[in-house]
Amino acid sequence: MADQSDSAILTGVSGLTADSRAVKPGYLFAALQGETSDGRRFIDRAVEAGAVAILTDRLPDDQAAGLAGRVRLWLDPNPRRRLAELAAAFFGRQPDWIALVTGTNGKTSTVEFARQIWAANGRPAASIGTLGITLPGGREGGSLTTPDPVSLARLLAQLAAGGIEHAAAEASSHGLEQERMSGVAARIGAFTSFSRDHLDYHKTERAYLDAKLRLFRERLPEGGAAVICADDGFSAQAVRVAKQRRLELWTYGRKGERIRLDRRTDTPEGQRLALTVDGEPFDVLLPLAGDFQAENALAALGIALASGVPRADAVAALATLQTVPGRLEPAGRHASGAAVYVDYAHTPGALEAALKALRGATRGRLVVVFGAGGDRDTGKRPEMGRMAASLADLAVVT
Repeated sequence: MADQSDSAILTGVSGLTADSRAVKPGYLFAALQGETSDGRRFIDRAVEAGAVAILTDRLPDDQAAGLAGRVRLWLDPNPRRRLAELAAAFFGRQPDWIALVTGTNGKTSTVEFARQIWAANGRPAASIGTLGITLPGGREGGSLTTPDPVSLARLLAQLAAGGIEHAAAEASSHGLEQERMSGVAARIGAFTSFSRDHLDYHKTERAYLDAKLRLFRERLPEGGAAVICADDGFSAQAVRVAKQRRLELWTYGRKGERIRLDRRTDTPEGQRLALTVDGEPFDVLLPLAGDFQAENALAALGIALASGVPRADAVAALATLQTVPGRLEPAGRHASGAAVYVDYAHTPGALEAALKALRGATRGRLVVVFGAGGDRDTGKRPEMGRMAASLADLAVVT
């Protein structure tokens, strides 16, 4: 049997891609089965463009015979995972501390808050997700929650080469199921929340939850850390998987064991949190509004603590957190003087959290303007409508 090691497959390879249009001379082309297309249909195009190696799961005998002598053919039962692993081997070293964050809501704020806590404690850090890539010097654009595995491996190697040893990245259910994170050397995983979303893709809530729990089942090494919201209705299942894997467990929230929220009080500046962290009491002013922002901040606190930031220093950094663009972001004032906010809420749970946060700070009427674009998971629209109707004084549906 031919040597199937990463080094053997990558010998003579100058790049990797799963997009036949991006193939250059010397590349390995991963012919993957997609939702709407089969990458094996584009193997000939990739070879014509200069591919020297093909990775796929299977090929008809006649197609395999036609490639003999032209390119090296590698068959793997899980080519998506193998591509991610090969990309990691190809690009090399990653940051020492990588946290992957999954959850229906809260991923974007959590990864950015983790970056801010690390930075406040003298640890150059990056966050990766829906907002793009945030580095010590600013933000770079992006469009996907979880990049493709080749782009992700390249980015992580660039971060490490630039001296960044701490990174937090969103891990979407799509990204986990499609093995995009399978080459990431993560040591920490966080589970923020679970509610209905993406059923156009996953079909059932059980399949959607299973995709998220792959973070703990498959992506973390034994001895890694699991940071889990204890107040979420599905946290018990996440905790069970984490314990089965012998992960270091950090639960947070009102029911949290290691990070317990004892009291939350709204203030004009944000909210004051009374916490007990590993038995030690703390009181800190969080300059952000909303119960859900407290949850996101505590998730980030758990990530920082799991990476070795001292308790007092990590908690103190909560007082320095800045809001994330599009997350209850102040956008100005109406002619009447009413405050205007922009929020990315695109699920029933996220809309409920945002409206509850604003309701608590609103003396007059609360008006919400929202919509649900495209044709993805249309079943969540009635639920979002019910949330808007019950929590706002006026709901405008676009």
